[in-house]
Amino acid sequence: MKILISNDDGVFSPGLEALALALSEVAEIQVVAPDRNRSGASNALTLTRPVDAHRHENNGFVSLNGTPTDCVHMGVSGLFGMEPDIVVSGINSGANLGDDVIYSGTVAAAMEGRALSLPPVAISLASHNPQHFSTAAEIAKSIVQRISQLALPARTVLNINVPDLPLSEIKGVHITRLGHRAAAGKPEAVADPRGKIRYWVAGAGDAVDKEPGTDFYAIEHGFVSITPLHIDMTLYSGMDDLGEWLEGLL
Repeated sequence: MKILISNDDGVFSPGLEALALALSEVAEIQVVAPDRNRSGASNALTLTRPVDAHRHENNGFVSLNGTPTDCVHMGVSGLFGMEPDIVVSGINSGANLGDDVIYSGTVAAAMEGRALSLPPVAISLASHNPQHFSTAAEIAKSIVQRISQLALPARTVLNINVPDLPLSEIKGVHITRLGHRAAAGKPEAVADPRGKIRYWVAGAGDAVDKEPGTDFYAIEHGFVSITPLHIDMTLYSGMDDLGEWLEGLL
């Protein structure tokens, strides 16, 4: 198996290093990651300028001055020497639960590998100050070793969140749906040292749908959460209502 590894925390993040080390034990790997933290970049592509690449001599990682999606978009093409079978993105510093997947560069990087032969994986460590990257790395390794046996619809992405605990304290695995967060707070205006008003985007809202069966519930109770995501966002149940509403429009 050939694995393309990427992330949104940047090429120097400890989670990326832990993931690459673990997966190199079971597969051929290539790392293509942003040259800096690009959290929240979602599925953005860089279209208005060229993207530069740099290969790091100490570990062979490739970094790009672009987005997580740029990294995988270029990496899966074989541009840097490997045509992968699967994309694994992470290990993210912080959870990607519920509505987070809309904004997450970690999830977006995995999504860009959706056309490959094996379902891509996004893996995140659910803590604001993560300590147990080795736990998430071991779980990622176990999943990748078994993923060829998994039958899922084409273009499915596995979004995995891991409690920030020693491996021995993980209670098990839950297959989950996405929960939901409340709306984020208002952006905060601050004055810089020269008196210019600048703005901080507010953090994510609190979980409001964290019932049993959700990713929030699994993490809160010490379980790994695995949520299958699909790219097709069509609301099929709403198509008939929309058709009736549009009758007589033209």
